[in-house]
Amino acid sequence: MRLRALLAALFGVLSIAAASDPAERLPNPAQEARAREIMQQVRCLVCQNESIDDSEAELARDLRRIVREQVKAGRSDDQIKQYLTDRYGQFVLLKPSLDPANLVLWGGPFLVLALGVALLLGRLRSREPDAELSQAEAERIERLSREGPP
Repeated sequence: MRLRALLAALFGVLSIAAASDPAERLPNPAQEARAREIMQQVRCLVCQNESIDDSEAELARDLRRIVREQVKAGRSDDQIKQYLTDRYGQFVLLKPSLDPANLVLWGGPFLVLALGVALLLGRLRSREPDAELSQAEAERIERLSREGPP
């Protein structure tokens, strides 16, 4: 049991070390922290469900390098994000901004939901009432209810 815990801890340390290459880091800790914060907001275009900070794809490594260079050059967070969106589009951001160009992306799910509710209500309103039971069906139900369960 102890060996398992030790191996799990060792694997965790090695995976953290592999995910963050010290040679890539900025020498200034404040700049590195700022770069990491930005990298957590940028989507890996290969993985698509991870930030570039978490991804090990080559493109993510290149994007991390670009972000670090931009931070080192003294650009603001907004300037760095603008640089990335100019090259890769709004999709590169994990939380795209709300602007007219991508308004459909933000409003689309609500439009689809509203359309679904409208269609459901329309179907329920146009539904025909169930037909009345025939005399034979009513008598059969009466007979079955008197007899009880089999």
